[in-house]
Amino acid sequence: MDQDRAQQRIKELKDLLQQANKAYYNNAQPFMSDKEFDEKLKELEALENEFNIHDPNSPTKRVGGETSSQFDTVQHPVPLLSLDNTYNEEELNDFDKRVQKILEHNDYEYLAELKFDGASLRLRYENGELVLGATRGDGQKGDDITKNVKTIQDIPLQLTGKFPPVVEVRGEAFMEGEAFARLNQKREEEGLSTFANPRNSTAGSLKMQDPKAVAQRPIRFFAFDLLFDEEDNSLTQWKITELIKEFGLPVNEYPRVCSSMDEVHEVIKEWDKLRHKLSYETDGVVIKINQTHLREQLGSTSKFPRWAIAYKFEAEQASTAINNITLQVGRLGTITPVAELEPVLLAGTTVKRASLHNEDEIHRKDIRIGDTVIVEKAGEIIPQVISVVNPDRKNRSAEFEFPKACPACNAELIKYEGEVAWRCVNPECPPQIRIKIEHFAARDALDIEGLGESVVDQLVTEGLISNYADLYDLKLEQIIPLERMAEKSAQNLIDGIDKSKEQPFEKVLYALGIRFVGKTVAKDLAEAFVTLDKLKSATEEELLAVDSIGPRIAASVIDFFRNEINQKIIGRLVTAGLQFKAEEKELASNVLEGKKIVMTGTLPTLSRNEAKQLIEKHGGKTASSVSKNTDFVLAGESAGSKLTKAQDLGITVLDEDAFLKMINE
Repeated sequence: MDQDRAQQRIKELKDLLQQANKAYYNNAQPFMSDKEFDEKLKELEALENEFNIHDPNSPTKRVGGETSSQFDTVQHPVPLLSLDNTYNEEELNDFDKRVQKILEHNDYEYLAELKFDGASLRLRYENGELVLGATRGDGQKGDDITKNVKTIQDIPLQLTGKFPPVVEVRGEAFMEGEAFARLNQKREEEGLSTFANPRNSTAGSLKMQDPKAVAQRPIRFFAFDLLFDEEDNSLTQWKITELIKEFGLPVNEYPRVCSSMDEVHEVIKEWDKLRHKLSYETDGVVIKINQTHLREQLGSTSKFPRWAIAYKFEAEQASTAINNITLQVGRLGTITPVAELEPVLLAGTTVKRASLHNEDEIHRKDIRIGDTVIVEKAGEIIPQVISVVNPDRKNRSAEFEFPKACPACNAELIKYEGEVAWRCVNPECPPQIRIKIEHFAARDALDIEGLGESVVDQLVTEGLISNYADLYDLKLEQIIPLERMAEKSAQNLIDGIDKSKEQPFEKVLYALGIRFVGKTVAKDLAEAFVTLDKLKSATEEELLAVDSIGPRIAASVIDFFRNEINQKIIGRLVTAGLQFKAEEKELASNVLEGKKIVMTGTLPTLSRNEAKQLIEKHGGKTASSVSKNTDFVLAGESAGSKLTKAQDLGITVLDEDAFLKMINE
């Protein structure tokens, strides 16, 4: 290859890898596999070396992420580097040889630990209290997502044991496979694009602006390293693992000290089998020098430490044929295409079906009936079609055309602007009726005991109910003849339906099944509007004034209450006696009535939650970002860009003492 062609190829690779990095780290929507990324990165590195091209901004020199303008930026005191990857034993042996060459001896051990496919986090504890949670970002600086990190139940707000005054924790946020599957199912129902894997769902969740929404995501955490202000050369990575547990932080149960690279190879083989039995996704093994005092001697490149490497497992895949593409109707009318597969064994289970997610995904991968496809399990849980084998072959079937009518009720399908899913909006669509009633009766909604899937199915099949308002007209004599029903169980169901009338307004709102209105949003709407009549007549502007409500939720709420069928059903629920008025909270004072307050930094004595409760108790509301509508900013130590913006806009800034004085007066 001559210089001109090399320059052109280098530019192509840089552009492609930078796009892939942005899709992976910032948008949580990757378009290439890890292995393909690593192969192209190595090709770029080889070309740069061969033609003596040095670019400090090249993907070969930088960690892939970027900081976000939506969060304050924090500088990492010690860079958060990524790890060099390998996919074979020979390259691992080469790594060991390089270590020996630099150290000029082989008097060291390795610590092998599972590599979690999640999102890297940096935590900072001062005097045992969590004061900062940040993303890796570009390795030098990251996003301050402390509020979001504090919602992760695995992460303690206060350390235990004999901790030093300051300790930095490195770890990985992740999602377990089944929780990831439930999250994707919910997103499909809401017409949103699904996450490709648990790693992307975790990264996307951590970058959400509303901590209450983050708290609803099933994020877990494992810590794997500690950094102290004062270095202790006697520490080993194994001892650090023990300290992590002593401090009350979660740590994975599988680290292993290995005296040689041969032992490392044995551990990799063992864990390659083990990984299919774990509840979370692991995509490899991290191998580190156990003696931490050797790390400085081994050093780092601009991107990778020379004292650690990651061995990546091959994703388990299988090829099979698509016999048909069918359509499923979800609770909110979302139409999900499903590949009906020739049964194939994958990761220990027989796979017969795989979600194709939406029309765009089918066309992007050019999936057609009769194709032989590669199937992979995302998070070892959800089968997904990765690609088509030999898409250029002759005699392929025609491109799949998405139907324009609902497969269940024949109503016309619609696609909302900005969404990827087609949707049936007929409130009386049979599959939706069953699922909506099940949702209405669920524990988190109206909690109607005895009204499970099989009972709902019988009630609908027998024509006794066609929507959830019909539940309140049911009579004992109608229920007793149903299969597996007797007088006692029928009476229990009638009693459960009657008791549901006592559930508070926020639960009734959630039970209605309004698109995008989950438990948190339902609670916020109930508190903001207090009565059904005020909510029904709310304008878009009034809805957007509620902190957790964005344009999409506001439009969905307005559309729901405008629908004539929904209006009739809600009228019947009002007549039945359900609670459509929130209990008004007693305020300590109205000194902050109508005020919008933004908090930033760490307050001396109040936690964020305590400060928020005080603001609400005195009639105020908190907001997440500073704007011209902000009344004042409550600022603590390490306040960032929000404080700067408030000063630029001339907004009053209060410290904790001034704030407490204001509300106490």
